Amino acid sequence: MAKIRMAQYGTKHGHAGGKLQAMLRNPDVEVVGVFELDAEQRAKLQAGSGTFADVHWFASAAEMLNDESIVAIASEGSNAESLDQTEEIVNAGKHVWYDKPAGENWGQWQRVIGTADDKSLLVQMGYMLRYHSAFKQVAEWVHSGFLGDVFSVRAHMSTNVSHEARARISQHVGGIFFDLGGHVLDQVLWLLGRPEKVTAFLRNDGGSVEPFKDNTLTVYEFEKAMAFISISALEPRPMARRFEVYGTEGSAIILEPFEPGLKIRLCLEAAKSSYAKGEQIVEIAGESRQRLYELELDAFLATIAGAQLRDRPVSHELLVQETLLRATGVISE
Repeated sequence: MAKIRMAQYGTKHGHAGGKLQAMLRNPDVEVVGVFELDAEQRAKLQAGSGTFADVHWFASAAEMLNDESIVAIASEGSNAESLDQTEEIVNAGKHVWYDKPAGENWGQWQRVIGTADDKSLLVQMGYMLRYHSAFKQVAEWVHSGFLGDVFSVRAHMSTNVSHEARARISQHVGGIFFDLGGHVLDQVLWLLGRPEKVTAFLRNDGGSVEPFKDNTLTVYEFEKAMAFISISALEPRPMARRFEVYGTEGSAIILEPFEPGLKIRLCLEAAKSSYAKGEQIVEIAGESRQRLYELELDAFLATIAGAQLRDRPVSHELLVQETLLRATGVISE
């Protein structure tokens, strides 16, 4: 079976190196090359000894986009570049493995998705926690009713970033929440659907780069549930990342750090299936970040090949971005 020819557009996303490595390692993929518009960035990567050192570099975006043998492209530009680049890829008739988030132009993102749908193209967002075995287990418990009626979800996904990164991210309304929030929003909305109301507290408490929002809390109200997401850029390492789901018949907490996510604290009102009443620790195999990228790519390729349905419907990809932009105030309620 012939390999799928893929390329990469952009290198400034934080996941760019890992995504390229996943493609290079996949036996079903032939990496044709990479395009990076920024000559300084390109020269730095070409001179290094990392993942980008030995790949072919396209002289122009057109060289890559006009190559009809290239079936799909990983969109790995910075958050300020990626939506425009993704639109170029879709307009060129290619599937897109698109790293989060989907820009700040809601109308443009809807247009990109509409064009992809018209052309029968897959745009798969790079929310790697979709492929994490602990998150998949919790979602299965929620969707099956195992935990009863879910009334509360809490997520904490903080980081600590350099002054340079803060300056770069500060151009985006919402700051660190815009950068990271989609990962856990993707999970919350997969469990609970569209929130009726979104309230955001987006603060600059570190003071290093105003107006960079470095300490954030967002609250989501549903008909019979609430969700809370806290994300800061100020947390000392190692960060305590955690995901908690509370239902009327039980709770499930992916204990920190949720990468690789080896343990779920499960509490049940009554014994169910093979689980006992009360508190227990459910051991999970867990996955490294790089393994999650590989699982993302496997799903992307299988969907393109028609071997599986897409892991998230188009409506969900739109919902995550809409909710992210509601929280940052880019679009109104």
